[in-house]
Amino acid sequence: MSVHAAVDLGASSGRVMTVRVEGGRAHLTEVHRFPNRPVRVNGTLHWDVLALYQGVLDGLRAAGPVDSIGVDSWAVDYGLLDGDGRLIGNPVHYRDDRTAGIMAAVSARLGAATLYQVSGLQFLPFNTVYQLLAEPALDRAHTMLLIPDLLAYWLTGEAAAEATNASTTGLYDVRARAWSHDLARELGVPPGILPPLREAGTRAGMLRPESAAELGLPGGVEVMAVASHDTASAVAAVPATGERFAYVSSGTWSLVGLELPAPVLTEDSRLANFTNEGGLDGTIRYLRNVMGLWILQECLRVWGESDLPGLLAAAAQAPPFAAVIDPDDSTFLPPGDMPARIAAYCERTGQRPPDGRAAIVRCVLESLALAYRRTIREAVRLSGRDVEVVHVVGGGARNALLCQMTADAAGLPVVAGPIEAAALGNGLVQARAHGEVDDIRDLVRRSEPLQTYRPLGGQTAWDHAEGRLPG
Repeated sequence: MSVHAAVDLGASSGRVMTVRVEGGRAHLTEVHRFPNRPVRVNGTLHWDVLALYQGVLDGLRAAGPVDSIGVDSWAVDYGLLDGDGRLIGNPVHYRDDRTAGIMAAVSARLGAATLYQVSGLQFLPFNTVYQLLAEPALDRAHTMLLIPDLLAYWLTGEAAAEATNASTTGLYDVRARAWSHDLARELGVPPGILPPLREAGTRAGMLRPESAAELGLPGGVEVMAVASHDTASAVAAVPATGERFAYVSSGTWSLVGLELPAPVLTEDSRLANFTNEGGLDGTIRYLRNVMGLWILQECLRVWGESDLPGLLAAAAQAPPFAAVIDPDDSTFLPPGDMPARIAAYCERTGQRPPDGRAAIVRCVLESLALAYRRTIREAVRLSGRDVEVVHVVGGGARNALLCQMTADAAGLPVVAGPIEAAALGNGLVQARAHGEVDDIRDLVRRSEPLQTYRPLGGQTAWDHAEGRLPG
């Protein structure tokens, strides 16, 4: 029986879990969880990547003997290495404002349609390519490694880029499934900093002997390239039974979309700001980013509130549709006083702000459910792929109120779970590479508790709420 260590790094915390396949089921065990605390230095918001790496090492030590290791994380952020393989400064956080105005300038110079035809990528101001153009150390860089690739490099000494995460950079040709060196040159990014690509399910390298000795692991432990964008790992673990499903990978961000065999690069798709990102086995994750539970998390932080279950129970009893917001409005992107921003948004759009914490929570969740509905319907229209069920995976799968609202808003059944989808997908890609799994999704269905929410009532109230949003 093999044991696989899944390192899963999120925007607020990291975790190391072990995955083993036994008795026809997957068994997932958390062995270590650690905070991910950004640090602001001289006005710039950084990731404390060395603390993250220490958390990874502590987790691998706690995991004990393992047969392989895989790393996934959020997308777009990176570290730069010099010619000696040393890190040039701590990676900058995607919520830093250094990229202000760059996306618009690049689109005006090269043409948004031209960029989309190559990368198929949603236009977001923090995409890797815009960060690189704001990077003062770019002329000193020898190699760019996205966060999971950077940690895999420190573990193995081998530098490469896993394809699902590379596809989020804006420098990846989504049809050729390769770096677009021509586009990089045209943008002003040195093509030489782009490392070789590797596919999920292949070997990233062997654990360095000195690392193995430090961790108390035997020699010969493989580090595997998994679907290293955490959403790609989460989608790999969606327990779907066919093709006609939508997914919501729900956490700090919500990634809402479909799994397709090929990208959708039409002008309508670009104007709707849908992204075509790589998935496991050459699939395309056709999706749009929705702001997600970040808004609720910031409200809880401002309130100093720890009783989320109590707030959700109160929100369930609050009057429906007192106010609605667009979660993707730029006012909700940076950290800050989110309740005050919600009130200001409502006043700006001619609505009475929600009164009290329960009303604010209900406003946030109903607005997220509306955003999910809107995104799913647009994905269906743009791709021509019908949807019969919505799968909610990730931390949002434990939020019963949000799941029921999503079912009601979309008019479709919602299947919630697994909660730790990214870690499970990470580990099961490793297990499949070792010949222990044939069908990952079938194994997830047999292994994980799933909750189904069926729509209650009609769409009229949701239609009216949608009509109150600007545009």
